Amino acid sequence: MSLRLACIADDYTGASDLANTLCRNGLRTVQTIGIPADGLALPEIDAIVVAFKIRSVPAREAVAAALAAAEYCTARGAGHVMYKICSTFDSTDAGNIGPVTEALAARAGGLCVPVCPAFPETGRTVYQGHLFVGAVPLAESPLKDHPLNPMRDSNLVRVLARQSARPVGLVPFDAVERGAAAIGAAPPAMARARPRPRPDAPVETGRRSAASPRARRCRSAMASTMQAPLPSPKAASSAAEIAAAPRSTTSNGTRPTGRDDWRASTRTRLESRIGLS
Repeated sequence: MSLRLACIADDYTGASDLANTLCRNGLRTVQTIGIPADGLALPEIDAIVVAFKIRSVPAREAVAAALAAAEYCTARGAGHVMYKICSTFDSTDAGNIGPVTEALAARAGGLCVPVCPAFPETGRTVYQGHLFVGAVPLAESPLKDHPLNPMRDSNLVRVLARQSARPVGLVPFDAVERGAAAIGAAPPAMARARPRPRPDAPVETGRRSAASPRARRCRSAMASTMQAPLPSPKAASSAAEIAAAPRSTTSNGTRPTGRDDWRASTRTRLESRIGLS
């Protein structure tokens, strides 16, 4: 099996969003509800999305489920495990984003855990560490009155810090835009800006942050958290080579359309980052 990417989702609908995004960008993807039975033979796929309903359960239950899924996926060859969280960061001061992220990082031996909750396609963007729902800050959106996880703080550095044992800081988007050198220089400033000194968990903003060189050196990255280092990207040598590359078939047998440049470039970045190109 050529399984390269395993995703653990804290919610069924979020899992479906992610599986759809992976399929549209050319990855052969299967979504499961919970951990598949041992006897289930998976087809030849590039990615698996294991969907749970653990967003609002006690933290210890969420941690146990995520670790079990990570064990299942890595035992089947997945070199990269991603934790898919809600694009509105649904959680309380008890978790579950912080506890699960830290448990997965500990399992992988990771020190740095980038977290990127932005999802521009659905209007979720992050500016200076603050999450916006459309044009409205999270704390002013309808999510402030969520019956299970009321979100009344738009500053995700503060939100994540309250539910994490590790210190949490911010790598601003302008540093990401300036490239690897600027990102590499960010941690000391982050350390001075917060009460605890270790830059273990930068919250990165913007669409491009997950693909940054610093993120590739960390144990986790992307619009949710990933457990395990990204392999060195094997970029295609030319645009013509990318265009000529065989397209994967989605889980329902259709082929991704690649109808716009953004979708095609996203597919290329995904394949480069997990070693498919």
